[in-house]
Amino acid sequence: MLGILITVAVIAVVAYCVLKNYYPPIVLLLAGLLMLVCAWLMGVDPVDAKKSTNFVGFDFVQAFTNQMKGRLPGLGLNIMLIAGFSFYMDRIGASKALVKLCVKPLSAVRSPYVLLAITYVVGQFMALFINSAVGLGLLLMASVYPLLVALGVSRASAAAVIGSTCCLDLGPSSSNAMRAADLMSTDVVTYFVQSQIPVAVCVIATVAIGHFFVQRWFDQRDAARGVADGAPVKADQKDLEKAFEGAGPVHYALLPMFPLVLLIVFSPMVYDGIKLSLQTGILVSILIAFFVDLITHFDFKECCKRTSAVFEGMGKVFTSTVALICCAELFALGMNKMGGITTMIQAAAAMESAGVWVMLFIMLGIMVVATIVTGSGNAAFFAFSPLLPEAAASVGINTAVLVVPVQLSAGIARTMCPIAGVIIAVAGIAGLTPFEIIRRTIPVMLLALIVNVAASAVFL
Repeated sequence: MLGILITVAVIAVVAYCVLKNYYPPIVLLLAGLLMLVCAWLMGVDPVDAKKSTNFVGFDFVQAFTNQMKGRLPGLGLNIMLIAGFSFYMDRIGASKALVKLCVKPLSAVRSPYVLLAITYVVGQFMALFINSAVGLGLLLMASVYPLLVALGVSRASAAAVIGSTCCLDLGPSSSNAMRAADLMSTDVVTYFVQSQIPVAVCVIATVAIGHFFVQRWFDQRDAARGVADGAPVKADQKDLEKAFEGAGPVHYALLPMFPLVLLIVFSPMVYDGIKLSLQTGILVSILIAFFVDLITHFDFKECCKRTSAVFEGMGKVFTSTVALICCAELFALGMNKMGGITTMIQAAAAMESAGVWVMLFIMLGIMVVATIVTGSGNAAFFAFSPLLPEAAASVGINTAVLVVPVQLSAGIARTMCPIAGVIIAVAGIAGLTPFEIIRRTIPVMLLALIVNVAASAVFL
């Protein structure tokens, strides 16, 4: 019981600090160390005897060293290379070229709410290759948002749909997906194709249809109440040209797709004669993009200079996501050593057949609340995901049954959070408050959570 009380108190302090914009990795690191100290006072050693430094004061830090040794060469390097590739695609204009190509056909759709639904689907597709929710949101706000409003959709509806285009963290480029695949002891491509896609297709269809009806209802209600939507926004061609300034030639739109295509083609599901790791696939894609850029511009010096974006991206993501992973895992280790979470898991396991659903809803509840409180799907998932394999084993179910819905719920919950970066960004451009956006996303995302759980139960 004491372990549960201490764990809950520490989680509350961590949530408060993150809400007050303290640097999340160091908050999780200190919280993890604190719980390791408390566990030691209760008779639980911070590390195994084989890995001990023979001085308990150093053993607390050794626990963190062990986490970094286990994460940096594998998952950490994967995420850094993905980020480097993403930064490089942005630097050479390939990301904008992809968005420009994808949104161009949308101008032919004249039904405003059909266009809303299609915009979400197209945005979620682009999120497979542009793994920054804020970056994609800003591009869509500059390109599709004026078109939506010009057709008669309210600013709030248009912004709500654009803010939700990354509500599912899908594909090999998602750090959450990489972590989930690691928990299931499989590669990220297999996890994406066999576990994510069946569930994601159902959720994407639900969100698209949900936006159609929910946003139309909100707009009709506001119109009936005489609520003004502000000055109309015109789809100015000059604004569109400015939004896509620096976009590469049209063939550059293919470059962000290379990693996903290579990894799927050279996977056990398609062709297993060649074994291609994610890291090698990313590096090959970077080299292909470099030579395409060189052939296009015939400026070797400038093309070499642009590749610096790869290493800039790797460095930036290390200070955020990779550091967060290592510190979050120490935080999870501290919770496990305290025994509070284990007690809750054992209690759910004792409920026999009902224990599966109790366990699922406990983990979903933790993930959704943690994401809404922190505004980050990554922070929440990395902090609590290490508990999932033990939770699944305790009730005798496949790990995927817990991992997939919980992993996807982190992105869904982020879209309901007023302090999420993408919500703040699109609200600012639309001239609205984040709360005006999330009151329109919450009903749709609640539907998405329900379908997420139902589809996971059916397909996994």
